[in-house]
Amino acid sequence: MELGYTLLKTRHRAEREGYPFNLSLRVHRALSWLDRAERCEDDDGRFIFLWIAFNAAYANEIYDQERSPEQKVFGRFLKKLIDLDKDDVLYELIWNEFPSSIRVLLDNEFVYQPFWDHHDGLPDSVDWQSKFDRAKVAANKALADHNTTTILSIVLSRMYTLRNQLIHGGATWNSSVNREQLRDCSAFLGKLVPAE
Repeated sequence: MELGYTLLKTRHRAEREGYPFNLSLRVHRALSWLDRAERCEDDDGRFIFLWIAFNAAYANEIYDQERSPEQKVFGRFLKKLIDLDKDDVLYELIWNEFPSSIRVLLDNEFVYQPFWDHHDGLPDSVDWQSKFDRAKVAANKALADHNTTTILSIVLSRMYTLRNQLIHGGATWNSSVNREQLRDCSAFLGKLVPAE
């Protein structure tokens, strides 16, 4: 069964009374952005809308004095996703539906943040290539071990770099340079967000 906005919104309406308020609000927000992404016709916009939906799902709504850094919240969210994935939806996405796209993404230095740090002349980025090579070895080991959590974390980290390029003006709209990775990342997020 293909999950999408209409099915998920119907389910949310039926179940939301049993959810904690903040969870219901995050789901509502995520679904609104999923709806917009599904109606978007270009890869740039679709990717951005899907990322907003993804972010809305894991956003930390606890406004205490010791808010966790985003990476920590993100890590906890991924762990929870994997733990709750009793039907192996995420496993199927990574290992059966998108393995080729994931390998291409992992081999692409243009979605590896240290590459851009070096390009921008930031200190401590001279050895970006050796870091990239080590990251590829680690990713390939995780692929060989079918380590879903590690691969999902690495893939989303690379997508986060792509997201930053778009959101912060580091790429042009409809650029031919990043078309393939945007198309693949949009397709992957289009399956991941509804699965959350």
